[in-house]
Amino acid sequence: MLKFPFHTNGREGKCNGEDSPSFARERNRMVDEQVAARGIADPRVLDAMRRVPRHLFVEEALQSRAYGDHPLPIGEGQTISQPFIVALTCQALALNGAERVLEIGTGSGYQTAILAELAEKVYSIERLNSLASAARARLDRLGYHDVACRISDGSLGWSSEAPFDGIAVAASAPEIPPPLKDQVGEGGRLVLPVGDPEDQVLLRVTRTGDLYESVTLSPCVFVRLVGRHGWTSGD
Repeated sequence: MLKFPFHTNGREGKCNGEDSPSFARERNRMVDEQVAARGIADPRVLDAMRRVPRHLFVEEALQSRAYGDHPLPIGEGQTISQPFIVALTCQALALNGAERVLEIGTGSGYQTAILAELAEKVYSIERLNSLASAARARLDRLGYHDVACRISDGSLGWSSEAPFDGIAVAASAPEIPPPLKDQVGEGGRLVLPVGDPEDQVLLRVTRTGDLYESVTLSPCVFVRLVGRHGWTSGD
């Protein structure tokens, strides 16, 4: 298990990476047509998605497609999620800026950056070393130093830092992993896709004491959550 350092230099300097007027126009169009038009109304989520340069979280050859209404490959058989799904996940967490959030599946680091715009601290777990290292480099380059990244089995969560106000899972499991339910704090929310590999729903699970209320947000298709409380293989 590897762990990257947790930096706390504050929020100054975020998104200080390479951008351009044309990418900014595409990003605003993405938010207007793919996100807000589909019912995402949280102004903090919309603002975060206008700020974070999605094209810098994919390979250069794919940057012209970064603001399209679809996921994109990021290597190792993984993807960067469709913009709407990222927005829906973040809105369902109902963050006000003071929370501690756990993300399962760092991937390219894009959703991690959005969460860092919305929460006080973000802890992110990725099982693949190459993706974790690349994401950490991107996040640092763009000024997202208030994110802790760890390489481990995401289905186990991050017990030493629990409880969390919100947990966002970017890979599907056959059922809700018990450790993640346990690590949601009182009144906290867990957002994750559950189902078989080709037919899943995105759930929001809210904890009140020992009770967990589940609400279905949308049908979806995610890559598999591989681990002790997920799938045995990502194929």
